[in-house]
Formats: sequence, structure tokens, C-alpha cells
Amino acid sequence: MNCQGGRRRCLQVFLLAALCCLSVTGSLVAAPAPVTVAVAANALAPLQRISAQFQRDTGIPVRLVAGSTGALYAQIRQGAPYDLFLAADTTTPARLEKQGLLVPGSRFVYARGQLVLWSRDPARVDAGGAVLSQGEGLRLAIAHPERAPYGAAALAVLEALGLRQAWEDRLVYGESVGKTWQFVASGNADLGFVAASQVQTTELGSRWPVPASLHPPLDQGAGLLTAAQDKAETRAFHRYLCAAEARAVFRTFGYLPGDCRAID
Repeated sequence: MNCQGGRRRCLQVFLLAALCCLSVTGSLVAAPAPVTVAVAANALAPLQRISAQFQRDTGIPVRLVAGSTGALYAQIRQGAPYDLFLAADTTTPARLEKQGLLVPGSRFVYARGQLVLWSRDPARVDAGGAVLSQGEGLRLAIAHPERAPYGAAALAVLEALGLRQAWEDRLVYGESVGKTWQFVASGNADLGFVAASQVQTTELGSRWPVPASLHPPLDQGAGLLTAAQDKAETRAFHRYLCAAEARAVFRTFGYLPGDCRAID
């Protein structure tokens, strides 16, 4: 730039350019890295609220990827770029830790889920779940038991009641408990076993909260993936899941909060 006869003007331009560079550089340095969370479909609704609270409190954005626990496990094994894994069980995170994909000592129970038999028909499901023994001709949706812990729990309920064979030919399988809810909500199934979190905030339809004695506990485990173990933002969200604010959200959506102690 030729500054002869216009040194003041040149200085102003130079300072303006320098300030712009500092502003851009500062924003790039200050911008926190987003946290990508693989979350079991049943826990998506509370995680949406928790992640929004976390971003408001810290400025750190959170990206949620929902699916069945089995599908997310397969994606992690194939190198999906997730930072945290929130499963619908505790065995899948444990398996990932043994495979070197989850940070040792980072696993904990973030929530205990509750199973509900639900129909969008307000008169279909009674308070004691008797429809299961009287529902001839109805279609029952459950999550795929080999991919989703809520599906395995649903089968356990049918077996405990001696009704699995009666429903065998009328089961509609969803890839996840999220898909299972969609089958019932859309009318493609007459009723289904879903997570309490999916129907907790609505009065629509009819439901039976399934006694916990009829199926294995739905303890839901979380863990930090090894690829993100040095990422401060990820560790911050990992800790936030045990904060009082997060635990209150889980209660709102029908979960029993986990004890947040590390799982051996």
C-alpha cells in the first residue's frame, strides 16, 4: 500500500485490519468444541432438555445421535465420531471398555428406566395390564430384543406372565424403543411396550406402568469414549449428567436417577 501523503489514513486501515484479525482469531480460539453424544432412543427426550440447559450454562454445544443401543454400539465399533455413549443398559458400555473403546473408570449409571404398556386408545389398556391376556387379534409392538434392552425387558414381561407364545405371531418389532413408540402412535400397532419417558409428558391414550419385578432392572449406563478422553468439553458434559439439574430432568421424564458412582 502506498502511504505517501496519507499516513494517517494508512494507519487507520492497518489498525482496523489488525482488530478484525484479532477478533476472528479470538472467536476461533474461544469457540468451544461441540460434544457429540450417542444416546439410546428411550433417553432422547430428557437428553434434549439436559443438553439445552448445559449449553445455556456453559456455551458448549451438544449434538445428539439417537438409536438403539445395539445399533449405536455397532457404529462405535466402526469408528463413528462420538464422544460420549449413553446406553439403555450397562453391559454394552462394559463391552466397549473391554474392547478398549471406552475410558476405564468412566462408566456410571445415569438413570434407571421404567417400562410402560401404552396404547393411543384411551380405553384399551387397563390399570392392571389385563389387556395382555384378553387382547386377541391385537398387535403388540416391542423393541427388537437383540438390539434394545427395552425390547428384552418386554419379552421378559410376556414370559413372566406366561403370554409370550400367545403373542408370538402378533408382535411388531421396532429397531429401537423410539420406533416402537412410533408404531403405536401411528396406529401400526394397537399397543406396545415403551419407555415411561416417551409418554410421561402426555395424557393421551391409556397405559400400565409395568411392575419392575416382571423384568430385569433397566439400569442405563454411560461412558466416555477413548477418542474423546482428552476433550475438556466432553468431560464437562460427562460430569454434568450427574448434576442436580440433570437428575431433576430425568425424574421429570419418569426415570429414577442413577447413583452416578463409577461401575467396576
